[in-house]
Amino acid sequence: MNEATLSRFALGTRHVIYASLLAASMIAPFARSGLADEGGVSFWVPGFVGSLAATPQAPGFAFANILYYSQVSAGGNVAFAKQVSSGNINVNFNGNFNANVHGSAQPLYLAIPGYTFATPVLGGQANVILGIPYGRLQSSADATIMGNLGLGGSGFTIGRSLTEAVTGIGDIVPQASLRWNFGVNNFMTYLTGNLTTGRYDPTRIANLGIGHNAIDAGGGYTYFDAKTGREFSATLGFTYNFANDQTQYQNGVDMHLDWGASQFLTKQWQIGIVGYWYNQLSCDSGAGDRVGCFKSRVAGIGPQIGYVIPISKDWQGYVNVKGYGEFAAQNRPDGWNVWLTFAISPAAPGERPPSSETGGR
Repeated sequence: MNEATLSRFALGTRHVIYASLLAASMIAPFARSGLADEGGVSFWVPGFVGSLAATPQAPGFAFANILYYSQVSAGGNVAFAKQVSSGNINVNFNGNFNANVHGSAQPLYLAIPGYTFATPVLGGQANVILGIPYGRLQSSADATIMGNLGLGGSGFTIGRSLTEAVTGIGDIVPQASLRWNFGVNNFMTYLTGNLTTGRYDPTRIANLGIGHNAIDAGGGYTYFDAKTGREFSATLGFTYNFANDQTQYQNGVDMHLDWGASQFLTKQWQIGIVGYWYNQLSCDSGAGDRVGCFKSRVAGIGPQIGYVIPISKDWQGYVNVKGYGEFAAQNRPDGWNVWLTFAISPAAPGERPPSSETGGR
């Protein structure tokens, strides 16, 4: 690229940043379909953060829409944990549970209104968002217990097959964040948690809420060179889970790392890869814990593609599709998931959307 081309490209990619930041920086989790944690379910949904997570945003109101679809499955330990939490089993697990569990989001919709403040806070840019999930989840378990489960005496068999679905609003998730920009280096810190507003019943194996409060905090870094269009982002966070008073179960502390790398081919097109690593650091506990320590983990990786949509001189949109294939799962269902995001945000201050530039450049 010559100097003029680089200048135009840098201008265009800044437009893409402002259009995509709301979608890229949604830190709040929302899906609860059999995703260790109680029943293999965690507050944080891996994959929620991707590219450009720490870069600045245009001041003002913005709105993102996300459709999330997943298909996951797991073996006897998670199937047992789900039946424990639903009240069907009240003994300890010793590894003799021959079953499978399957879950799917069909799909889930997440509305995320947000506002970015123009006045600096602690030298950084302040942003608040609210995640409001709605959708349908389905979970099924085919359960057969063989042996005495450590109870002594003669062995026995219990057979039980369940398929349940739930439709409604999930736990509402507020989040506050601060961002700082130093040339190609961008830094971000955030604080989020959940409000137990979602449809939850401890006797069900499918829920849109997790039944307990949680606090999640962390930070992120983005390297972005507007001249070359290259970027890399990583967001690290930790979740503290409060006890579920209905089941007397408390999840351990969770760690999650979400990352993304992409290349802007033009002012409007972006391609790249995304990934995550989720790992539970401390054991589950509580009087209702029948599965022991039950630490969970999972990793995922997949492609992404994005496109900026000029709307007017003041507003622009952004569409992003990304998908993950999961592996290295422990005490947690794994499979695949796909995210479709459409975000509307203010255009970069003092700059025109790509379509309004001379010659469409």
